[in-house]
Amino acid sequence: MKIPKFATMNFSSKLVENAVNQLSSLPGIGKKSALRLVLHMIKQEKQNINQFGNSFIDLINNINYCSECFSISDNQKCEICSDQKRDKSTICVVEDIRVMMAVESTMQFKGVYHVLGGLISPMDGIGPSDIKVEELIQKVQKSEVKEIIFALSTTMEGDTTNFYLFRRLKDLNITISSIARGISIGDELEYADEITLGTAISSRLPYENSLSK
Repeated sequence: MKIPKFATMNFSSKLVENAVNQLSSLPGIGKKSALRLVLHMIKQEKQNINQFGNSFIDLINNINYCSECFSISDNQKCEICSDQKRDKSTICVVEDIRVMMAVESTMQFKGVYHVLGGLISPMDGIGPSDIKVEELIQKVQKSEVKEIIFALSTTMEGDTTNFYLFRRLKDLNITISSIARGISIGDELEYADEITLGTAISSRLPYENSLSK
């Protein structure tokens, strides 16, 4: 008898079943992978597993968002925004902390960031009011910002967000740049290698140039 490819798992323990269900609710983790992880954890020292679990409890209870760039932070202001050596007049606009970390790993950018917390996507019901757009506009209006760099993924959502931000910022007497298109159309920036992403930032172009292509 042929076993169905997606047969329901039968657990001998409700504790194991519950742990598997919790892990498999995470992105990219299926039931089989979750079961393998649970069985691995069962073999570990209880102290190690307690530390593992407590790290997530501590994360949820104590994590903050930077009051300036809206990145995830341990404190009210993140280390980058607190660093007096960073160029506060240059702001790199990113979708989330994953892209921010990718840009930081290139060591090519010495300014600060603005984390939008998402991209405009009408198909998903995400509009400008659902991400940190107004906060960026206010930041430019209130501080001595000289350049805004768009470092958003070259997807339809990323391009839509770029264009919307450009329309909101173009009359504020600042330079508006976009990373060079060394990143292929449709690419997610967090997966770009450091050299390619670093070159794209260093070779950034006026955003207006991309509109004529």
